[in-house]
Amino acid sequence: MASPASDIPPSSFFCSSPSLAHYLHSLSQTPHRLRKRVFATWTPDQELNQVRLRSGADMKRKLRWYDLTALGVSGMLGAGVFVTTGRVAHSVSGPSVFISYLIAAVSALLSSLCYAEFAVQVPVAGGAFSYLRVTFAGEFVGYFAGANILMEYVLSNAAVARSFTNYLCGAVGQRDPNQWRVELTGLTGVDGPIMLDFPAVALILLLTLCLCHSTKESSILNMIMTVFHVLLFGFIIVAGFCNGSAKNLVEPGGLAPFGAKGIFDGAAIVYFSYIGYDSVSTMAEEIQDPSRTLPISIVGSMVIVSAVYCLMALSLCIMVPYDRILPDTSFAAAFEKIGWKWASNLVAAGASLGIVGSLLVAMLGQARYLCVIGRARLVPSWLARVHPSTGTPLNATLFLGVCTAMIAVFTELDVIFEMISLSTLLVFYLVANALIYRRHVISAAAGRPLHALLFLFLLSSGSLGFSISWKFSLLWCLALFGGFVIAVIAFFHCSLHPVTTAATDGTWTVPLMPWPAAVSIFMSVFLMTMLKALSFQRFAVWTCLITLFYVLYGVHSTYEAEEMESVIVGPNMAAAPANPSLNNTKVEIVQVIYHP
Repeated sequence: MASPASDIPPSSFFCSSPSLAHYLHSLSQTPHRLRKRVFATWTPDQELNQVRLRSGADMKRKLRWYDLTALGVSGMLGAGVFVTTGRVAHSVSGPSVFISYLIAAVSALLSSLCYAEFAVQVPVAGGAFSYLRVTFAGEFVGYFAGANILMEYVLSNAAVARSFTNYLCGAVGQRDPNQWRVELTGLTGVDGPIMLDFPAVALILLLTLCLCHSTKESSILNMIMTVFHVLLFGFIIVAGFCNGSAKNLVEPGGLAPFGAKGIFDGAAIVYFSYIGYDSVSTMAEEIQDPSRTLPISIVGSMVIVSAVYCLMALSLCIMVPYDRILPDTSFAAAFEKIGWKWASNLVAAGASLGIVGSLLVAMLGQARYLCVIGRARLVPSWLARVHPSTGTPLNATLFLGVCTAMIAVFTELDVIFEMISLSTLLVFYLVANALIYRRHVISAAAGRPLHALLFLFLLSSGSLGFSISWKFSLLWCLALFGGFVIAVIAFFHCSLHPVTTAATDGTWTVPLMPWPAAVSIFMSVFLMTMLKALSFQRFAVWTCLITLFYVLYGVHSTYEAEEMESVIVGPNMAAAPANPSLNNTKVEIVQVIYHP
């Protein structure tokens, strides 16, 4: 097996060669390699077979639909309702925060439909990264989406872990959570001195070790926590409606004291709460019967969580006037204000448990994203390794666990909330675009790519025009751009009649296309424009950093990995998935190449 490799030029061993001269030679070829790789796409068959072999061992298929639904519910509930509701109700939306959740839910539900169809068609652990690589977007856009997904997961997990400390203090009767933190003398942050949060770090490291052991056991632990979590939510909703007063919704300042702008600004921020359902799609390699399980679990968990979010937000504002809501521990403090001290401690303990479940699911998903990006050689290949005995992406789990712990130790919540929402909305926007292109071009009997690309351009432009008009209160422009968007979608719907793969193989697809994906694009653009300029500035810095990494490392690694594989494996292996003997040979070859 070593002789073919010896015929490959030295430039093919970019990832393993430590030579500075070799690296400088690779950099000199950057323009050529960018032209070859930036728009390079893969087929679903390549993602499911050739690329997946690079991890060595396969992930173990142990999860069923109820495991996956519980993971989706737990992944969203803990993060959203306990971390963002109080802050948005107090300072952004007022009592109308439940309307903000409803608007965000509609956008997230439409995005979840797009994810569900992609997950059925391409059941791999890469989520949005893999979905974009098999459409018009190509390698760089897939990498860009994958990097943003990882950023949103790591930052949101760090934020949620710090919120865990707040609620855990409340569970034991401690009013000031900073007494459990250590002040870093000599340095100040945005809102005062920097506080080191070691309980958050301990929680993240403990969950990291749990996830390294087994996915199924982690799922069972999550199932238990989710049951208690849902019971707690039921108690909060019933107690809130029974002990609150409807006048708190209109006093002081009315239902929407910050106006319609506050409602939509709040919707953009609480979108943070829906991070988690996309992690369900990353379990595609670990579930039984993915074509049936994934749509049920993704859409089902989203509907359940959306209903709970709206009811929880409404119960909070009924219990306490919005201007008296405590942002950090809103629900526990609300029960204390109505005289239920025991319930306050119970809610704080339940919130802590819910946050643990949310972290468990999010950290489960982030490791699988990084594993698949490692398979593509956009990051070092050792991050793609799947442990043969546990069937988990061990290296990726450990690496991201350490990164999350390092950020959680000092990062304040307010600094990263809006940047996470911006990153999330942008990725969901890209996935919706990719689904329309795939359905009407790649899967259609006579696809017209230029028509589809023109439609996507006009739709995005009209959505941006409407959003800017709303921001600056230009009423005549609102009517103009709103009518333009509807007309563009209707014309595209009438002019193209795609014949998708669902017509022949019976797999699940999004109904009424392109309307759900098009509305998802519109709402993603609209909510992004509601965020503050500072969020876009921070995001621009992050974009520059990940682009620089791609130019200096990613494009060279993938270019030479693909060149190596094309020389060694060759076209004769194209029939490997249908031929067991060829498939076994291909597995051995790929393992020799990537796991010497």
